[in-house]
Amino acid sequence: MQFGIFTIGDVTRDPTTGRTPTEHERITAMTRIALAAEEVGLDVFATGEHHNPPFVPSSPTTMLGWIAAKTTRLQLSTATTLITTNDPVKIAEDFAMLQHLADGRVDLMLGRGNTGPVYPWFGQDIRQGIPLAIENYHLLRRLWREPVVDWEGQFRTPLRGYTSTPAPLDDTPPFVWHGSIRSPEIAEQAAFYGDGFFHNNIFWNREHIQQMITLYRTRFEQYGHGAADQAIVGLGGQVFMDTTEKEAVRRFRPYFDNAPVYGHGPSLEDFSATTPLTVGTPEQVIERTLGFADYAGDYQRQLFLMDHAGLPLDVVLEQIEILGREVVPVLRTEFERRRPAHVPTDPPTHRSLVAQGPDSPHRRVVPARLDPTVSVEAGGR
Repeated sequence: MQFGIFTIGDVTRDPTTGRTPTEHERITAMTRIALAAEEVGLDVFATGEHHNPPFVPSSPTTMLGWIAAKTTRLQLSTATTLITTNDPVKIAEDFAMLQHLADGRVDLMLGRGNTGPVYPWFGQDIRQGIPLAIENYHLLRRLWREPVVDWEGQFRTPLRGYTSTPAPLDDTPPFVWHGSIRSPEIAEQAAFYGDGFFHNNIFWNREHIQQMITLYRTRFEQYGHGAADQAIVGLGGQVFMDTTEKEAVRRFRPYFDNAPVYGHGPSLEDFSATTPLTVGTPEQVIERTLGFADYAGDYQRQLFLMDHAGLPLDVVLEQIEILGREVVPVLRTEFERRRPAHVPTDPPTHRSLVAQGPDSPHRRVVPARLDPTVSVEAGGR
């Protein structure tokens, strides 16, 4: 099972000191966090993509390319890549280039993005978010799998005799996750192509998360990719740890109370009771995280959000150290002890996808076993 860190790259005032980091300091901190993740034995670092203040990661592949040069083992990913406001042609080029530079240590998570003003900045309409995501991803699959593409759709100019360069490393496209909090159409899309499905597992209750993942697993099986419990699932999580729960709550409370997303809303105690947020000891984090499988099923990737809401870098690095040394080794052992033999331990990697050979389902534009009434361009809808 893979464990790692994801960041949203917010630039937020530290409520305990009143200081706001500069954009340069925040970008530098994110790269330092990635290096620390590898140092403590984590598997994955994923960055969000944003084009509006107070966020800084507007060019994920630039940052991940820098991190690739500084690491040897870390899997590089996104959380998320905006499939709606990015041109699929540019996504195809950028991530293939990154894949070559990182020797295959690359996958990506696609998402729609929910910041309304960003869409018109890139010539799109948020009301078309779902159709955009469906059409753009199908084009992306073709660009990575066909040497010459002729294409015409609703949302961009046609392509005639187009070849995307560079081609994916070893002619093997990166593995793709589809990230969604609340859109069943995206869970359906992930299932249709046999891709991974990632739920950030931070803001919603377990009943909602279970419903989304169950839909994905059910449709994954119906499209002929394997049994429902073999579907590739990733979850987020949000933790803050100390030697006692009381001390963890004391230290984290000012950051929670003033966080841009959930600050000045439910209390820390209420939010912890109704969502997966865990503020306490390493042992409490282990117990809570192991419980995710009770409603999500056996899954393959667990990412933690740790560097948000104004937490200073030294505190984040301390949290990563605790996570890597005290929490993840126990989680690895316990999750694998419980996992049935027929359920994948890890999500697909470049090495495992290459080993499947040129005739593998991953190399096909449409690997689903289609009912003749299903529309390919609609992703099974």
